[in-house]
Amino acid sequence: MRVIASSWSGLSPVADRVGDRRLYLCTADRPDLQAFLTACIDGGVDLVQLRDKTLDARPLLDRARVARDVCRDRGVPFIVNDRPDLALEVEADGVHVGQDDAPPSLARRLLGPDAIVGFSTHAPAELDAANAEPADYLSAGPVTPTPTKPGRPGTGYEYVAYAAARAAKPWFVTGGVTPDTVPALIEAGARRFVVVRWLTEADDPGAHTRRLRDAIDRALQVLAVQPPE
Repeated sequence: MRVIASSWSGLSPVADRVGDRRLYLCTADRPDLQAFLTACIDGGVDLVQLRDKTLDARPLLDRARVARDVCRDRGVPFIVNDRPDLALEVEADGVHVGQDDAPPSLARRLLGPDAIVGFSTHAPAELDAANAEPADYLSAGPVTPTPTKPGRPGTGYEYVAYAAARAAKPWFVTGGVTPDTVPALIEAGARRFVVVRWLTEADDPGAHTRRLRDAIDRALQVLAVQPPE
């Protein structure tokens, strides 16, 4: 990656690396990070973000390199949360930023046109504004309150439907994604899913991943064969 200062006019050349992804794991660091990511990716995760709010920059870089290598070996894009500078240093595939983080425009200038830039949204006005940002994908949610975003209320399924109707970029639904909630989320318009606790708290992450990925694939297959209304 290299620092550039050019203007931005659309999705990056690697945006198609995001649009066909279905199951996006967001995880903090953990002692078994390498084995955990391996099990999740082998089970069906096809995009990974390392999000750790407790580690300082240098130890976070060390752990990000571990995650990057696992993802690189398996052909899965690897994203760093919040910090485009650290994403640049570790040669990650990209960065995900939130409403209170460095803006997507800065991330794009730092990481260049070939990086993946993701951007969180939590409300219709934020999603509308994000459509004009130099991001490759958006997240929408959390649909239900989640401990990973303390104090943030759930957006409800109405926001999922709004994102399905108005997002101009690929987008992932967040918050409470489990095999049981997938059918309703798909009915509301979701096609891509961010998962945290269903996998990070699992005794058998590989089996949980397979169960969740199967639920997504089955629900999308049912949707594909339904006759139009």
